[in-house]
Amino acid sequence: MKYIKLISALCISVFILTGCKEQIQPSKEELAKLQAKKEVLGKVLFFDKNLSKNRTQSCATCHNPEVGFVDNRDNTVNSMASLGDDGKSLGDRQAPTASYAKFSPKFHYDKNKKKYIGGQFWDGREATLAGQAGGPPLNPLEMGMPNKKAVVERLKENEFYKEQFKEIFGLEIFNSNDEAYSAMTQAIEAFEMTKEFAPFDSKYDRYLKGEYDLTPLEDLGKSIFFSNNNNSCANCHVLKGEDKEGETFTNYEYHNIGTPINHQLRAKNGVNAIDNGLLNNPAVKDEAHKGKYKVPTLRNVAITAPYMHNGVFKDLKTVVEFYDKYNNKNRNINPETNKAWDKAEVEETISLEELKAKKLSDRKVEALVAFMKLLTDKRYEHLLEENK
Repeated sequence: MKYIKLISALCISVFILTGCKEQIQPSKEELAKLQAKKEVLGKVLFFDKNLSKNRTQSCATCHNPEVGFVDNRDNTVNSMASLGDDGKSLGDRQAPTASYAKFSPKFHYDKNKKKYIGGQFWDGREATLAGQAGGPPLNPLEMGMPNKKAVVERLKENEFYKEQFKEIFGLEIFNSNDEAYSAMTQAIEAFEMTKEFAPFDSKYDRYLKGEYDLTPLEDLGKSIFFSNNNNSCANCHVLKGEDKEGETFTNYEYHNIGTPINHQLRAKNGVNAIDNGLLNNPAVKDEAHKGKYKVPTLRNVAITAPYMHNGVFKDLKTVVEFYDKYNNKNRNINPETNKAWDKAEVEETISLEELKAKKLSDRKVEALVAFMKLLTDKRYEHLLEENK
């Protein structure tokens, strides 16, 4: 289905240029060339700050490709949430990484599992990457454009855009603001579907190819991670199985793991309401899904702090200890505050069954952290040293 619009646009172009009465089906080579142009257009759009109200913010601002496609700006809150184009609006959730996001299936309800799966954003409110790309430009807390027409007018300021949109999507693409806006999101999606976002070249991937030898600590961490008998990681962060190529380290389900309110962030952004998580998705009405969030990929997790949907934890080791507190009565102090763990923002829907596991020793905690560091793309491995 993803090539239908490309085929139509190319056929229209051939018809106009040749005057033929019959549409000529483009070859695979022609389709590939058009797809490549679409990806290039998407990349330019991804970095274009002119698509925000004050021309200060692009997709790459909150999904910086130099740091794992997350927002590494301080934003006055230690990167817990993103600052908007107006320089003052502050969100209540952390921008999730765009790396490996292309593998998330469309948002749907699995009747067999009786669970919602897939989609984009923490609550899956957009089914696809194109849908996700269309959100931030019109969000007043983010890029702040008033409507689609205003965004399209910005596009039309750029001669390259006008030329490429017409070539890729058809000569009449700018006759409809809705169609032009949709074309923009499709182009950005095409870029986000490229290998640049999902190279699968981490030390773990090289280990699977016999190109890297695990250290004893990393090997221990791998054994614990994939063991259903010892740990709960595999319940939610394994899709294909141990040592399978192309593992994204998420099953794309939604769970409430009891994440506490980020009081430091709330003191800055002034939000007082409970974050209902998946229940904020317009397609979800059942209160049983309140406080659940999409299981994030663990790819590049070691270089994309802070953690959880609201950035409440600064260190990856803290996250592992937070999970362990459900099974280890001695793990009752948050190492970042030296106080007892705060209570969950939403307590009634915590996935206690999935969180069941054997308690971890300090060495096993360190081993799991060591394993997760293996999941860092090669281009970001230098950040592991810089972040020590």
